[in-house]
Amino acid sequence: MGRLRRGLVGLPTRAAGDIASDYEQHFDDGIADGRSEAEVAAALGDPDRLARELRAEAGARRWDQEQNPAAAAGAIFGLIGLGAIDILILLPIVFPVFGAVIAMLLSGVAVFIAGGFVAVAGSFFGGPGGVLAALLMGVGLMGLGIFMVGLMALLTKWLIDATVWYARLHYRVLKPALDNQNQA
Repeated sequence: MGRLRRGLVGLPTRAAGDIASDYEQHFDDGIADGRSEAEVAAALGDPDRLARELRAEAGARRWDQEQNPAAAAGAIFGLIGLGAIDILILLPIVFPVFGAVIAMLLSGVAVFIAGGFVAVAGSFFGGPGGVLAALLMGVGLMGLGIFMVGLMALLTKWLIDATVWYARLHYRVLKPALDNQNQA
């Protein structure tokens, strides 16, 4: 139980307490059925792995409920900690995709700022079309910047959802093999 509690550090205190009390109840029920603590512990499996699984699932559930940057980071790091994602295969795919999304997000911010500059300063430079053309071009660029930032935020959400989905699928496929390995 001590190893399980240490592995749950970082989860909300109430969630960690609920999980620990559930597993204490497993021990109490097992002892009431005449099994030893060692037999109950063996049936529950490795507490470190169990803690990683519970942390990963808690992170994925938090992402499903909140969908904010902190929840996204918790879900990704929890799933990576679980080891359900084959990092060597996914990193060459994930880093360029997320890098491109971040580059487009920053480009959207830059286009928005440039649009504001054109709208404000364009009237002083006397470009073709006059003040109205500069104002409309600036507003158009600002709209394009907002569109780019919004699109990249939506794409980021979809990418995190896909990563969580993949990790859960990957874990469900591996779980029977891991259970058989732990029983052997």
